[in-house]
Amino acid sequence: MKNTKKKKLGEILRERGQISQLDLAKAVSDQQGKVIHLGELLLDCGLVSKAQLASALADVTRAPYIDCGAVAAPSALALGLVSKALALKCTVLPLAVEESTLVVVMAEPQNLRIADEIRFTAGMNVSTRLGFRQDILAAIEKYYGPSSSLNPLETPARAAVEPDATEESEASLDMEFVSTSSRQANRDAIQEVQAELLHKRTPVVRIVSEVIQAADEKRASDIHIEPQADGLSIRIRVDGVLRDLRREPRAIQNALISRIKILSDMDIAERRAPQDGRFLVRMPGKEIDFRVSTLPTQYGEKVVMRLLNSSGALLTFSAMKMPEEVERSLRAVLSLPQGMLLVTGPTGSGKSTTLYAALNLLRQPTVNIVTVEDPVEYVLPGINQVHVNNKAGLTFASCMRSILRQDPNVIMVGEIRDKETAEIAMKAAQTGHLVLSTLHTNDSLSAVTRLADLGIPGFMIASSVTAIVAQRLVRCLCVCRALTPVSVEMAERLASFGLADPVENLYSPVGCDICDHTGYRGRTAVYEVLLFDDAIREAVRAEEKGERLRALVQSAGMKLMQEDALDKILQGVTSIDEVARIVPIQKASSASCPACGQRTGGSFSFCRHCGARAEKTAPEKATKP
Repeated sequence: MKNTKKKKLGEILRERGQISQLDLAKAVSDQQGKVIHLGELLLDCGLVSKAQLASALADVTRAPYIDCGAVAAPSALALGLVSKALALKCTVLPLAVEESTLVVVMAEPQNLRIADEIRFTAGMNVSTRLGFRQDILAAIEKYYGPSSSLNPLETPARAAVEPDATEESEASLDMEFVSTSSRQANRDAIQEVQAELLHKRTPVVRIVSEVIQAADEKRASDIHIEPQADGLSIRIRVDGVLRDLRREPRAIQNALISRIKILSDMDIAERRAPQDGRFLVRMPGKEIDFRVSTLPTQYGEKVVMRLLNSSGALLTFSAMKMPEEVERSLRAVLSLPQGMLLVTGPTGSGKSTTLYAALNLLRQPTVNIVTVEDPVEYVLPGINQVHVNNKAGLTFASCMRSILRQDPNVIMVGEIRDKETAEIAMKAAQTGHLVLSTLHTNDSLSAVTRLADLGIPGFMIASSVTAIVAQRLVRCLCVCRALTPVSVEMAERLASFGLADPVENLYSPVGCDICDHTGYRGRTAVYEVLLFDDAIREAVRAEEKGERLRALVQSAGMKLMQEDALDKILQGVTSIDEVARIVPIQKASSASCPACGQRTGGSFSFCRHCGARAEKTAPEKATKP
């Protein structure tokens, strides 16, 4: 068998006849007790030339030799990926970036620990070259320059990324990254990121911290990092609408995304499959949990980070600016010992916030509350929260079965997705438990249809469900709003929303520095609450659907979501364009009450506004488009 054992430096020099066995033995003896490499000792003693030593070391380390004194100036991008402090610490000179690989000159290219540290810091693969220690240190001082000023080789783009070291240190001191992983390797990586954030000036570290800080200041719910053909686009979602934040050069794309993946405990070497992760950032007076998702795209990995502020879980109904009648109805439902409360709406409609506010209201030492979530969005003290893990067989249905043996008073199911989960939740609501959950439907009545489509019989829905809340989030007008006359087109739209009496003026968005010239700042919810009474239960038990059921619930006095939205338009809380964008609008009936003049819907026996007998009109036939 061929012997592949690597030869040592002394053996190679002796075999080449460049040093005698006696001189080698003497050099090894002199090395004892000294912190110096053998090659440096041989060179200092004049036993070998620099060229001879470089050739032998290249054979030992299997890394090409680079003369740092004669090399061309390193690229500004390469210097920006490794701070001067780290370069001095590791005796490393960054040279260039070649196809997502950082080329560096090292005094110890065979040292894997140092190579890994450079790879972690730069966020890309590392290709090592061999250089002499003194040559590397001299080149570092030459090309990095004094620590107090920018490197003269820096390009204007890099200078723009790094405005001022003082600003960075002030911002960095207000931000702390915390690992949520149980792996020690990831915790060590987080500590290194934190050290770089506080002491180093690499552009990638700065960009990550600045983006997080800007997203927090603008109250963003998501950060989108999107690779494109001409660069890296960073956008944030504020009040449900995406807006541009900044653009970065394509050259730092891999380093920036690798940095975020390291924070999130993802595999930075895997770029062909989607990944999920999370990390925590502590800021003055708050903690923000970041849920991170990556997706391979045409130009690289797209990253989306969702910001979850832990203080959002402690909201109350009053703090959410919930209408009094809606809050009163919800409090009555939550005071019941058993039953089911469903909150419906599309993704991003505030369902989870409403449920957490309900749990916050129910939290007491005498109440056992258990939740099943995918994932656990907010941590509530005093509540037992279970994270669904489908890979481990921990599904909503299996969790529900186990929870029922845990003596719960209140059960919160993150979402009803299948028949099995729905049946278990409804049986729990019938057997002395208060169950809270969500569904993805357009309105409250659609939740009944959705449960029926899952295969739940009408009698079980009627005997289990206590109330259904449908909601949407609409943007609020900023203080810069202006009162404008109502045009003919706006009057027609208001009439289609159900407005009986025309108005002359409405508030419209303007735009200022406070709202980033969007005209809107913050969001509020519009609600529709369906309370199950005996008549509605009987109709659901008989599996009545469509317009007959809708007419019944409206005659019982249920306020439609579009009517709540219309009230907010008239109060100047939001605009007609915003409501039309978010809220599903049903064309109002032309029938009206002879007593109060309000629209009744045409199929009601009595006016739901004043109780007088309503006019009857023949229902309009649906026409095919």
